[in-house]
Amino acid sequence: MTSDTTIDSNPSAILACTVCRDVQNFELLIVDMEEALGEQWGDLGFGDALMFFDQPDAQDLEFIALAIDDYDEDNLSQLKEIIDAAKEHNIRTILIAEDVTPASLHKLLRHGADEFVPYPLPKGELLEVIERLRQPPPVAQAPQPVEQAPVESATVALNSNANSREGVLIAVHGLAGGTGATTLAVNLGWELANTGKDNAPRVCLIDLDLQFGSVSTFLDLPRRESVFELLTDTEGMDSESFGQALVQYEDKMSVLTAPPDMIPLDMIQSEDIERILETARRHYDFVIVDMPSTLVQWTETVLTASHVYFATLEIDMRSAQNAMRMKRALQAEELPFEKLRYVLNRAPKFTDLAGKSRVKRLAESLGISIDVLLPDGGRQVMQGSDHGLPLASSAAKNPLRKEIGKLADSLHDLDQSDPKAA
Repeated sequence: MTSDTTIDSNPSAILACTVCRDVQNFELLIVDMEEALGEQWGDLGFGDALMFFDQPDAQDLEFIALAIDDYDEDNLSQLKEIIDAAKEHNIRTILIAEDVTPASLHKLLRHGADEFVPYPLPKGELLEVIERLRQPPPVAQAPQPVEQAPVESATVALNSNANSREGVLIAVHGLAGGTGATTLAVNLGWELANTGKDNAPRVCLIDLDLQFGSVSTFLDLPRRESVFELLTDTEGMDSESFGQALVQYEDKMSVLTAPPDMIPLDMIQSEDIERILETARRHYDFVIVDMPSTLVQWTETVLTASHVYFATLEIDMRSAQNAMRMKRALQAEELPFEKLRYVLNRAPKFTDLAGKSRVKRLAESLGISIDVLLPDGGRQVMQGSDHGLPLASSAAKNPLRKEIGKLADSLHDLDQSDPKAA
């Protein structure tokens, strides 16, 4: 598709409008709009959009590009109102977002936004989205059937009679919000699934953050109702029902997402988690568990069963305090505290001597050993998760991706030499 095909026969017709607080904050969007539409587009503020939809000049309007950033998250009600008004006038909505939380994006997309493109816009992405919007009505043919087909075929067939693989269980627990626990779990699982040229290990990624789990978002996978059914009836679970609840990612990694709706963490008992982990370990070489930050009754079950229990933190007071509280809680209950392997996210660079000194003092003050140092992956980490791609696919040369890859190689090599040594 080229810009020549996008120009309407009426050169004065307005085919699209950007709607934002200040279009100058989205310079790349201006360039892409001009490339796609020439002069047949305009710019509107949030307050002007609703009035413009009723004007004669809006009769040829095909779509609006609703551009927002983190400053606009306090005005979600106004953004929803704009989306509603656009739908009433049969105008499609493309959501352009920069530094917006996944929760806000989810609300706007559920409210009726047709497409989402992260900002800065990937090259050619806006043209592709416009082309999709101009396809025939979705009743006949649309992206939805194409997207739904893999969901149905993604059911994993597991052989209940196969020999147990006695898979290595690795848990990841964030000691504070934003310390990269899910990022580590997702990318570690994907790196392990791609380890070994001839005989890659079978990997299963389980999201046990039942309320706010975002593994499905990080990998752009659907949340299936069968997950809730599985969690609430583990006594009747077998290999077949467990496989039906899984979603396959790129034919290399099986994923048990969080359920579609929030459920109380105490709805699941320790026995339920134990059955799920045993079934997963029987069919997979590596089982990665993304844990909720909250300590629950079945946290002990995962900690006891795990071969490695990664605890992510950063160089800040909240992480230090939570690490100390976690240590005290486990020691008070005489739980296997020694299984915890501390992972420092956004670790100082090699040349940052002052930062390295802070890391040393942090470890000494807490009486712990920080075993893994992960560098700051920057904006590419968030952009990759917004696209639903692991770092290996979205930013292969990212320093964070390289370190997680090294960690995956070491875990795989250790498992090859001694499956129980991890």
